[in-house]
Amino acid sequence: MHVSRAAVEREYEWVRNREAAVDLLNDVRVGLSAAFDTDVDGVTAEQYRAEVDAVFADGDLAVNVAALVALLRDLDVEDDYPGFVVDELLGRQLAAAIAGGQPFGLLAEATFHYADVTHHPETGGAGADDLDAALAAGFQTRLPGWNWTEDESPFAVDAAVRRADR
Repeated sequence: MHVSRAAVEREYEWVRNREAAVDLLNDVRVGLSAAFDTDVDGVTAEQYRAEVDAVFADGDLAVNVAALVALLRDLDVEDDYPGFVVDELLGRQLAAAIAGGQPFGLLAEATFHYADVTHHPETGGAGADDLDAALAAGFQTRLPGWNWTEDESPFAVDAAVRRADR
């Protein structure tokens, strides 16, 4: 595999135009909304594409996301099961990279498994379902719509206030 600027641009276009990821992303949000008894906003194709633009605008992130996408797009394993570990590993890593740092990276990895279990495309190799699941999990995690991410965390410590109180 050779990753160049042109390769990153090709993967960017492919990810940006992946409508199946948007559909799966919204299906995941509906399922998680029911599982956690909360309301989660859906995501439009435009919101997804804007977030893809943001991920790929960060060159250091873009090259890693593009490489993981390319690996999963090309991955197939004879009889599939022996490759189970590698496609799961790549999918988890892709979801976490898209979502960003902690705690969102870990949430995306967990969500990846939920999305992966519910998604079975009819075409593609062993990595096809994991790629869609990773895109859905990573982007659904970083996009707004979850109430708990809309407010300030109650656990933030304002060091300047703490020092002034002493």
